[in-house]
Amino acid sequence: MIIGTFDGIIILLFGIGINVFGLYVRRNPTFTWQASESWKTKGDGEPSDAYISSMRFRGAVALWIGSFVMVMGILNLL
Repeated sequence: MIIGTFDGIIILLFGIGINVFGLYVRRNPTFTWQASESWKTKGDGEPSDAYISSMRFRGAVALWIGSFVMVMGILNLL
């Protein structure tokens, strides 16, 4: 029974982490662009609207997945 409780807590924490990451991506969709794409442009380049929309969608998907994982962790604790 202790192992099941430990697994449930780990799954719940993992779900919370996914939700935090998804929320951060939704609020700051350009944070990865600066590290991965900005060096490819000369001057002060900006991410395209399509890139920003894509990252916000990915953040929303991460929130859905994180919520699902959290529910699975809670159900594992019961």
